Amino acid sequence: MINLFITILTICVSLGSTAHGHEILVLQSLQVKPYEEALRGFKSACSADMRRLTVSDMEGADLTRTIHEERPGLILAIGADALKKIKRIKDIPIIYLMVLNPQQIAGGGKNITGVSMNIPPEKYLALLRKILAPPKMVGLLYDPVKTGSLVKKAQQAAGMMGIELLAKEVRRSKDVPELLNGMKGAINAFWMLPDTTVVTPETVEFFLLFSQEHKIPILTFANKYVEMGALISLDIDAFDLGRQAGEMAKKALEGTPVRDLPRSDARRSVLKINRNVARKLGINPDTIE
Repeated sequence: MINLFITILTICVSLGSTAHGHEILVLQSLQVKPYEEALRGFKSACSADMRRLTVSDMEGADLTRTIHEERPGLILAIGADALKKIKRIKDIPIIYLMVLNPQQIAGGGKNITGVSMNIPPEKYLALLRKILAPPKMVGLLYDPVKTGSLVKKAQQAAGMMGIELLAKEVRRSKDVPELLNGMKGAINAFWMLPDTTVVTPETVEFFLLFSQEHKIPILTFANKYVEMGALISLDIDAFDLGRQAGEMAKKALEGTPVRDLPRSDARRSVLKINRNVARKLGINPDTIE
């Protein structure tokens, strides 16, 4: 009789834990260092029970079914591929992380919020204002589908900071050289946006050659391009980005509706300067920092 009672009790406990599932299901696009660092930051701010799945390891699996079987209290999507896989789920709160231009993927989903990899344009423009002599004319190329909303924010901020933007739309990567050459003589800096139509291995090489030939400083979004010859970059801090999303998740698990947690950009950035390029351009790198 005692053995029967213990068996029933064990089954009930097992069923109870299954019914509640994990508090957070982490869906990660890939297991790469920046994503791991972001997840580490997330865990530093949110200590909830988690289970992790990797999209790249689940080819052919029905992710939506798996997630609903798990019945998590919240989903953390790390990377664009992860967010794309679950954006149609409407009955579970979703927080994204390490996604460029998430609005393009998530749309206006009321159960979706998160932290984008975009750094507020005001931070980039403040750097440009330090190094440019009047007239402060900055060129940029963008695909309106991918970074149109970012450019609108940049144009508003630039107007308030006394900087004029010469922004040209790009529909095909092969049009970049011609459009950039058309800015020759009109701009005194170029701002490279995180836009996959504009920035490709081929166009990056052209941007850097253009910069050298015409002594036009390039401001970019990733440290690797500074190492290749751009003047300065503002890159994300993956750990702090994760921590930012973790703070958001903690509030959601405590009862704050996701719709009341505004989507946000990265709050912290990492500055890198190519001092050799600065000297060649006649810029004192100490005035940038």
